[in-house]
Amino acid sequence: MTLRGVIGKKLAIACVLGALGTNASLATAAGEFDPADNADVRKMVDELSQQGYTRSTLNAIMAKASHQQSIINAMNRPAERHLRWDEYRNIFIQPKRARLGAEFIRTHREAMDKAEREYGVPPEIIAAIIGVETNYGGNKGSYRVLDALSTLAFDYPKRATFFRKELISYLQITLAQGLDPAEMKGSYAGAMGYPQFMPSSYQAYAVDFNGDGIKDLWDEPEDAIGSVANYFAKHHWRKGAPIYVEANGPADKPENIDFNNVRNGGLNTSIQALESAGVTAAGNLPSDAMVLPMALDFEDGHYRYVLGMHNFYVITRYNHSHMYGMAVATLAEQIKAVLAQES
Repeated sequence: MTLRGVIGKKLAIACVLGALGTNASLATAAGEFDPADNADVRKMVDELSQQGYTRSTLNAIMAKASHQQSIINAMNRPAERHLRWDEYRNIFIQPKRARLGAEFIRTHREAMDKAEREYGVPPEIIAAIIGVETNYGGNKGSYRVLDALSTLAFDYPKRATFFRKELISYLQITLAQGLDPAEMKGSYAGAMGYPQFMPSSYQAYAVDFNGDGIKDLWDEPEDAIGSVANYFAKHHWRKGAPIYVEANGPADKPENIDFNNVRNGGLNTSIQALESAGVTAAGNLPSDAMVLPMALDFEDGHYRYVLGMHNFYVITRYNHSHMYGMAVATLAEQIKAVLAQES
């Protein structure tokens, strides 16, 4: 069911906020997260009820949440072996995905142009994010968000604090928009919609870009387009600035350079330090310029050296991975090339 359909259904579920007090719609047999039997859930309900939410509404919602062991298994799955850049690239960068990205831009050209005017983020970057995250909405996740976040908030101690906050944000979002929290789908970690926003990001960055009064990232691509652009703008995207520059370097990666580090420090290495290690920018950059150096590895053992600029670091605020950032940047380049060929 689409979000708009769910909103239409909110009368049938008594707007969630009101008639749920009668336990007529969402209340079912007690589950693992029924506040009556789960002290941790009851504590969360108490907290939310002090913020003005109806206790009976919250009790009825949480009684429908179910523990999903497959989510715990996924979270505990051993880390995959290191993927080389060429392997990672081939997962996300194919001619078909670039063509679909160009088609996505053409289909939503008005929203894309508006996003670029208002936020300074080009269409190919917005499309690349959505293309990498959900293949342009083709894979938005099949888990009930309520189940995913409840399972991780209360049955996954390692990150319970984080996911409890996300669950609270999710309940706030759905209650504010009159949605049935038990119907909305997402990833096993609770990421939602075309751009796979976590609920806290949804609250912080989602926009009603088509002006219909609803911030709908599940079923309205225009809202997703505006929301991705807003996310980048809020993280200080610089309009027209480069994303990265190529570099030349030695066959063996220098050990004294902090390559591929997008988590701590951002643009943390000077051109001067890189040149001292034998890595030189292909273009002219000031010797005191700060960059994020990357050494992208290939099957034959060679490296491609790349220097991430400010906008590259902004991309990695979406996902703290240098390979994710390069995948988005590369897909964006290919989408732009397809559009240029078609014009």
